[in-house]
Formats: sequence, structure tokens, C-alpha cells
Amino acid sequence: MSAGLTKGCENGGGLICNLMQSVLPATWAPAVAGAIAIVLVVLVALATRNVANRLIIRVVRRAASSNGSSIAGRLRGKQNIPLEGLDAVAAERRRQRAETIGSVLRSVASVVILGTAALTVLDRLSVPIAPLLTSVGIVGVAVGFGAQELVKDFIAGMFMLLEDQYGVGDVIDAGAAVGTVEAVTLRITRLRDNDGRVWYIRNGTIVRVGNESQGWARAVVDVPVAYASDIPAVRELLQQVVDGMWNDPAYRDTILVEEPQVWGIEQISDTAIVFRISAKTIPSRQSEIARELRLRVKSALDRAAITIAG
Repeated sequence: MSAGLTKGCENGGGLICNLMQSVLPATWAPAVAGAIAIVLVVLVALATRNVANRLIIRVVRRAASSNGSSIAGRLRGKQNIPLEGLDAVAAERRRQRAETIGSVLRSVASVVILGTAALTVLDRLSVPIAPLLTSVGIVGVAVGFGAQELVKDFIAGMFMLLEDQYGVGDVIDAGAAVGTVEAVTLRITRLRDNDGRVWYIRNGTIVRVGNESQGWARAVVDVPVAYASDIPAVRELLQQVVDGMWNDPAYRDTILVEEPQVWGIEQISDTAIVFRISAKTIPSRQSEIARELRLRVKSALDRAAITIAG
């Protein structure tokens, strides 16, 4: 190893070697110059890593705070409909995705920069690098075979974050479980279902995802009435109910720009006629609107003495 420290002074040396030879004895200069070169390599590597991390953090913060065209701006088609909550959800998802990807990029940058510095130092010390690289390659292949599932989880997690398939607060159906996303990492997704049970699902095992919280949702209510009911009268009554919901200020921030609609007769049987009502809502609020619609429909049918079919 001591012989490796003198490697930099071979073939005429360099700036450091020449400087050391001018101020130190000839027997000491090569070793001191080699040690200084190694220290400089380490310092440059650490400085480069620090700069790379700062650049990545700056890019991540800019990506996380980038507004673009807001969801509220795209969906608002009627004045005085505050949909800023949608923008807050989108901003939180964008922040989390950017920070996770930034963490991965910082780790990759650290491995590349520090690994290159380590190989440079070993070369300065005259340590044979080729056998070392061969050994590392063999170990890497062995670890790769043993960690296939882990690699699969990480790759799936990266694509999930890049494609913004879901984020914290979304209600999703991941196949293995249905619930609200509480945490998303490169390896696992944590869900909490309606019973309060927490599910940890490896990203690599998620084959398909149904997201109920992106963009908008739809509340659908079926209204069964007796077969002998007056169809035009029932339809008019249901239209009055949905018009009342649309004009109610209490639901102005929940029902989106499209007015609730009475789609008409959905099913016919020998005992009932089923009408269907639809309302487009902000994500994860469709159940609330559906419950309110059922309550208003029931009250309206009772006032009109229209029988609800069993």
C-alpha cells in the first residue's frame, strides 16, 4: 500500500508531486503527494455528492410546488363553486411523489459518486480493481436472484409514483384490500379499510388498482316504485329533487359543474319500475350525496303518496 502512495509521482509526477518534492525530502515527497491526492479525491467526491443532493432537492421542491393547471380551475364551470380542496389533495400527492423520487435519486447519486471515488482511491493504492469488480459482480448476481421480489416491488413502486396511480388519502381497490391509502413507499402501500384494519401490500403484488379519488366520482341512486305508478309524474318528481340538490348552497362545493340527472327507467319487473338518478361529485364524496338524495327522494315520494316497491 505504501508503494501505491508513490504511484502518482511516477513518470514525472504531477502538480502535487512536484510541489511536495520542492518542500520535502525526496524520500517523503511521493508518499505525501499520494496521500494528499487520495484526500482530494475523497473531498471532491463528498463535495460533488453534496452539490448533486442540493440540485435534486431544489428540483424536487420546484416539482412539488408546481401548480400547473389546477383541478379546481379545470372542473369549475359555474361561479362560486369552491373546489380548492381538490387542489390541496393534488398538491399533497404531487409533494409526496416528488419527495419519494427525490430520495431515490439522492441514493443513486450517492452510490455512483462515492463508488467511483472508492475505486479511484483503490487504484491510487495499487489495489487490483479487476478481481474486486468481478467478485462484486458475482455477489450482485447472487443477491439479484435472491431479491427478485424486492426489486420487483421497487420497480413497481417507481412506476406507480411516476404515473401518479394513487396517493395518500385516496380510496383504492388494490385487489387484496380496499381502503384509504395512509402511506406509500417504494416497497409497500399501507391501506386502512372501513373496519379500521391496516393492510400492508407489496407494490409488486398489485396487479390492478381502482382509484375512487381521482378527478371526480359519481353518486348513483336507484329508486324503485310500484309498477302501476304514473311514470311521467315520478320522473317529474325526481327531477324536482335533483334540481333542489343542485340549487342547495350546502352542496355547492360537493356536486360538480354537471347538474344531477334523472337517467330514466333502469329496470322493469312485474312488481316495480326502477328509476336511476346520477350526480357527479368531488372524489370520495359520492356516498354522502347518494345518502342525501335517498333521503330527499323518500320524503318527496311520501308527500306525493307514491309507493316505493319492495
